Amino acid sequence: MTGRRAMCHGDWGSPPVPPIAGEILAHGPMSLTAADGTVFAAYRAIPSRPVGKSVIILPDVRGLHPFYEQLAERCAQAGFASVVIDQYGRTAGNSVREVDFDWRQHLPSVRPEHVDADAAAAARFLRGLTADPVFTIGFCFGGGHSWRLAASDLGLAGAIGLYGLPHLVGNMAKGPAAPLLLLLAGQDDETPAEEFVELAVRLRSAGREYELLVYENAPHSFFDRASTGCDEICADAWSRILSFIQRHGG
Repeated sequence: MTGRRAMCHGDWGSPPVPPIAGEILAHGPMSLTAADGTVFAAYRAIPSRPVGKSVIILPDVRGLHPFYEQLAERCAQAGFASVVIDQYGRTAGNSVREVDFDWRQHLPSVRPEHVDADAAAAARFLRGLTADPVFTIGFCFGGGHSWRLAASDLGLAGAIGLYGLPHLVGNMAKGPAAPLLLLLAGQDDETPAEEFVELAVRLRSAGREYELLVYENAPHSFFDRASTGCDEICADAWSRILSFIQRHGG
């Protein structure tokens, strides 16, 4: 995976606020250690009033960008204990990602097993706080991996992806899998619509439980307060994410 675009969200992008925004108990950067010994950067946000669900956030190609740190805080405002993970710990260390971070030289080295190990470390952290069910939410590069992790051994309650990359999902026909939510952009200039159609066919053939919604007029990276004309789409996306987590969170 070399990446088709420079980035998903601009340097000044900001995730939309959830419909009900509560207080945050604690938030800030941290380091996690994967089973292979890799120490990687992460960011956690803990709600003051948890609703009994936890979230692992998988970012786009830029890794632990401030957009996703803010998103972890948004998720905490919605009541979810949240951790966003950086996928470049094995080649870029766990230092703070500056705006000019050259993710292109690191992305080709990221393997699915690396994402698995890092997500597992995040799940361990969250389950050390609470026994709440764990969900993944990913965007573009992270969205494809989020859907793929539905069939992993993480024991997820559900996997959510926004404008994810279908070719990262892999074979969903083996073993159990958590329900999936796919929120897609009808005007996605990065991923041809045919790839999403093919992914849906694969999911149906594998007997997977999934929900798929295409926002016909939305561009790639629509889940951003900086996306012009996407306020209603962002509000609807939040509504569907919250409903999905509520229904599958036990």
